Amino acid sequence: MSEEPDNPILVYLRRMNAKLDSLVDLVADHGRRLMALDIAVANLAATEASHYANLALRVDRVEERLLRIERRLDLVAV
Repeated sequence: MSEEPDNPILVYLRRMNAKLDSLVDLVADHGRRLMALDIAVANLAATEASHYANLALRVDRVEERLLRIERRLDLVAV
């Protein structure tokens, strides 16, 4: 006796089930890839914010130094 059923509807349903299983695997893989992209974008945003904060701190220091130089040279009123 063969393992394949005689009923063509059962054959068709089993093929559909196999295709559906492969689609479920594909969607799960896409979900994992999307999560990895989401994490990468979040890390990029955090890095950008850190760079911006460092740059703002450096600009503040340069501004303080420039004001001090201007005061020493009497270029601005105190």
